[in-house]
Amino acid sequence: MRKRKLGKNDFLVSEIGFGCMGLNHDRGPAKDRSDMIRLVHKATDLGISLFDTAEVYGPYTNEELVGEALVGRRQKIKLATKGGFDVSTPELSLDSRPEKLINSIEGSLKRLRTDYIDLYYIHRVDPKVPIEIVAEAMGRMIKEGKILHWGLSEANAETIRKAHFVQPITAIQSEYSIWWREQEKKVLPLLEELGIGFVAYSPLGRGFLTGKLSTKSDFSTNDNRGKLPRFQKEAMLENQKLLDFLSDIAESKGATLAQVSIAWVLKQNPWIVPIPGTTEESRLKENIQASEITFTDSEMQMINSTLSNIDIIGDRY
Repeated sequence: MRKRKLGKNDFLVSEIGFGCMGLNHDRGPAKDRSDMIRLVHKATDLGISLFDTAEVYGPYTNEELVGEALVGRRQKIKLATKGGFDVSTPELSLDSRPEKLINSIEGSLKRLRTDYIDLYYIHRVDPKVPIEIVAEAMGRMIKEGKILHWGLSEANAETIRKAHFVQPITAIQSEYSIWWREQEKKVLPLLEELGIGFVAYSPLGRGFLTGKLSTKSDFSTNDNRGKLPRFQKEAMLENQKLLDFLSDIAESKGATLAQVSIAWVLKQNPWIVPIPGTTEESRLKENIQASEITFTDSEMQMINSTLSNIDIIGDRY
């Protein structure tokens, strides 16, 4: 698989990564653990080198699964994880105090069975802790070798600039896809200015952009989509018009809706890396093949022009 560079520090990763959350968290009944470990092995065999998890997924269990799966493969991959929640509280309150982040990193290192984390994100910005203090703490962790790079998840442009000034950021992770393009307004232009990479989570719209979901899909067990406005029946019916448009594009390319959606993200900038997740080997292979789809500039102009005239119904959270 081709590589992409995140940030200015020659942080090279596969151009498509793997979002690990759904392996056992918030995407339906958990699959057999050994099957999910084999799936991660298959992903590495197929050239994926960026694996993304978080302390809060489970909590803890997703990191434990990923850590077990990557034993013996650590030198081939880049591990990304996240902290910044107080997972001891039922409401999962934000907590980015340096002492809390340091403890979280130590816990992640143990669960991931590694001596260092390639890319550590602050999962959500904690308004109670100045971002400059957080950046200083991340700088100390980098000097100690506990983490090699750091970033922010779902941060606004002002916060990113302040943090980057104190301790250079390698990557920002936020939701980005054909049906959620908010980052294009302020964040992506800033990242290009500062030389920061971008990791796009949910490039398949939490599965909606695959065209495989329906209003009868079961989101009742271990699946947070049932609580999200965009996955309510009325919204899904209204947003079918987006899938109809993507279906036409997919047919013209001899591809699937998922492949077109991932390829669209890849085309936006060479420093953007999408991290779709899956629990099925067939979907893993399908996602990887998206890198072979190309769009001309005129095709992208047509697609984006049409997308700007399609109103997406329902908030994402």
